[in-house]
Amino acid sequence: MRIITICLALLSTPVAAHEFWIEPLEWQIAPDDTLQAKLVNGSEFAGVDFAFLPQRFTRFDLAQNGTLAPVASRLGARPAIDQVMGEDGLVVAVYVSTLNKVTYEERATFDKFVVQKDLGAVARDHEARGLPEAGFSELFTRYSKALVAVGEGEGEDRRFGLETELVALDNPYTGDLSEGMRVQLFYGEETRDAVQVELYERTPEGEVTEILLRTNENGVAVLPVKPGHDYLASAVVLREPEAGIAARTDTVWESLWAALSFAVPD
Repeated sequence: MRIITICLALLSTPVAAHEFWIEPLEWQIAPDDTLQAKLVNGSEFAGVDFAFLPQRFTRFDLAQNGTLAPVASRLGARPAIDQVMGEDGLVVAVYVSTLNKVTYEERATFDKFVVQKDLGAVARDHEARGLPEAGFSELFTRYSKALVAVGEGEGEDRRFGLETELVALDNPYTGDLSEGMRVQLFYGEETRDAVQVELYERTPEGEVTEILLRTNENGVAVLPVKPGHDYLASAVVLREPEAGIAARTDTVWESLWAALSFAVPD
């Protein structure tokens, strides 16, 4: 049985259609330098900077060289991550939000979200389930990761047991990315095959492009990355919430958002 927390007040705007990512101020730092990173909710690499508030997350960790520890920050801090990293190696920041709730006052807003995230196969059940055209609610949870290089940045990403998760199969700071960077998408213990992955690419000048990709039969998508650019990969699961949770929260849909942010050295 899942124990849930609703950490935000009821939302009347389509915040759930926005991305949520971890964005370091510097993607590459020297050993013994301070890693600073923001929590951002928005779109196209622009949005609202969230403070460090434990009531908004169930997990917020930094992993490096085989060790995993909670982020050490102070209440209300911006940026949310602000701590010295003493070792050389790849750092993986891992964030899992509490459950949040959004209400769709118009069916068109939900339909736009479904089209954008390519979730139509699931959402077609809306009518079959006899759901209302307006005033219905959805739960959503964020599962966000970021890759940061300390020193040379040697190391690798791995699965951290998130309910949905994007895992980098290549290290963007040390790997050969001439044929792209591979990521693998999971939902529970299974890979997500033949589903959409959105890639947001930001140039050094700040221009952002969205690229739509699909995973193969092994849940792998190859991201067409370029040196000197920042990236955010994202994929969404839409499902019917468990009956008990649906009843307690008065919701009819549940979305799970996987995100992975990183940069490719120039």
